[in-house]
Amino acid sequence: QKMPNYTIVMEFLLMGFSDVWELRVLHAVSFSLMYFMTLIGNFLIVIVTTLDKSLHTHMYFFLRNLSILDACYISVMVPNSCVNSLLDSSMISKAGCVTQVFLVVFFACVEMLFLTIMARDRYVAICQPLHYPVIMNPQACVQMTLASILSGLVYSGFHTGITFTLPFCQSNIHQVFCDIPSLLKLSCSDTFSNEIIILASALVIGGGSFVFIIRSYIHIFSTVLRFPSGTDRAKAFSTCIPHILVVSVFLSSSFYVYLRPSAISATIQDMVLSVFYSVIPPLFNPIIYTLRNEQIKYAIRKMENIWQNPIYSLSI
Repeated sequence: QKMPNYTIVMEFLLMGFSDVWELRVLHAVSFSLMYFMTLIGNFLIVIVTTLDKSLHTHMYFFLRNLSILDACYISVMVPNSCVNSLLDSSMISKAGCVTQVFLVVFFACVEMLFLTIMARDRYVAICQPLHYPVIMNPQACVQMTLASILSGLVYSGFHTGITFTLPFCQSNIHQVFCDIPSLLKLSCSDTFSNEIIILASALVIGGGSFVFIIRSYIHIFSTVLRFPSGTDRAKAFSTCIPHILVVSVFLSSSFYVYLRPSAISATIQDMVLSVFYSVIPPLFNPIIYTLRNEQIKYAIRKMENIWQNPIYSLSI
């Protein structure tokens, strides 16, 4: 009986951004700056919303969870990519690749669900303000958060499992981190069923969340437009529109990378688009929710005054 023509792959080789040393340094420095900016912005939100009791509301509960998630999400890919660029190293073990795939899919899924919940929270607060304390009660907020995390674990575990049960003939991953589309291109077996499962689940989770978010913001905009023209209307639009743009960039780039047939060869475009769904949302979410938020800015200024003048804390 003829044996299948493949070997067991225990290590993978990631692709770098360039073979030129200067470009690798540029990549490492620029991504490191974005990484530290993301960590500072998200940790600042976590600290402020935790220490300031006036921010212990449902909206800031979700924002704090999103900030923690974003800090973890970007930490899965960017530090390893920067170190590999500086050391000119591309090898990653199979266990490391499995871990990276699981965490990337998990954080991306939970990120999408958190953004959906936050859109729901804003919809109820603006369109159904009298029912807000009942609908978005603390118990419901905790339950939705735990349900999102559990859904992410199941979703990520399932897709990671069916991906790494495939036999791999090659080890060169045409991406700066391990992701499912790149791994499917390395498989010796037919991956059509895997692609159908990815397509169906992405449409259910990603497409369903996007439709729900857009529907929520349509109701929000229709309600806000009935407000008297002034700062309230401008504030609502200045917060909601950037949020929609970030969600759109996150989904469109991830859909393009994940839903393309594996037969299509990988290009540098895939590497660039992966940045949009792995780096842009964690980087821009703190900007969207802080620069346009007077309560956050006031809480930050108050904390600065307390740190600079401890006596100030006794007077407030």
